[in-house]
Amino acid sequence: MTPLDDGTRLPDTWTLGDRRVTRVGFGTMQLAGPGVLGPPADPDAARAVLRAAVDLGITHLDTSDFYGPHTVNHLIRDALHPYPDDLTLVTKVGARRDADGNWLAAQSPGELRRAVEDNLCHLGLDVLDVVNLRLMPDVGIEPDPTESIAERFEAMAALQREGLVRHLGLSTVSAAQVAEARAIAPVVCVQNAYNLALRRDDTLIDALAADRIAYVPYFPLGGFSPLQADALATVAARRGASPMAVALAWLMQRSPNILLIPGTSSLAHLRENVAAAGLSLTADDVAALDAIGG
Repeated sequence: MTPLDDGTRLPDTWTLGDRRVTRVGFGTMQLAGPGVLGPPADPDAARAVLRAAVDLGITHLDTSDFYGPHTVNHLIRDALHPYPDDLTLVTKVGARRDADGNWLAAQSPGELRRAVEDNLCHLGLDVLDVVNLRLMPDVGIEPDPTESIAERFEAMAALQREGLVRHLGLSTVSAAQVAEARAIAPVVCVQNAYNLALRRDDTLIDALAADRIAYVPYFPLGGFSPLQADALATVAARRGASPMAVALAWLMQRSPNILLIPGTSSLAHLRENVAAAGLSLTADDVAALDAIGG
């Protein structure tokens, strides 16, 4: 693993199928323009952040062709192609953007195939390392944790059998939907909303860890009440770190199968995120933070 200039190192690794990745990855969504639409104000700076992430030793990039749309995948290809052998690109399908920038469901077998083909084209690949099926209800509709995903995941498994996808993952799913998908094809990762205050996936994380399946939390800092935010700030002040750094460190210590994908368009913030994830919390810190979600 590559050391930072201050001597710290990226935390340990985990596996996504046959791919070993750094537990600290990089989420690329913020490299698009405002509202995740169109190009960034400074495309050269965005490409520099991508190169810096790889130079820091990060081997796990999270992306999607609906970031922009297409913009971020083009930036990744411009900055990093031909890709290092140890770099794993994880993308997601299941949504589309309309002219107003809304996120809409695109989950028919045909739409999923087109999304995989678009990711392949825009990233300049013959096969995608990992593709997450993201459940995406239309605007104004709440996800149904009991809804069957069999038809959609079978469509993804067919693309895997064709050799277009190496490994499959899921996003924004319930434990029941994970079980349903695993009865169809292996699942290497689950990407759901989870943080100190939003702990509904605690049982799922532990079950996935027992089966060596990665859990990738998004929304790592948010949804806090004022009281919870004060508790986090207290620990952060005690450690001489930012609340974001402490929240990321707590996630790293929560379970070894948790992979982080903090995103930024800033080189300075990128380095801060990598260093923060290596922050070591004491048992008293962890106990105080665990109580936030209690």
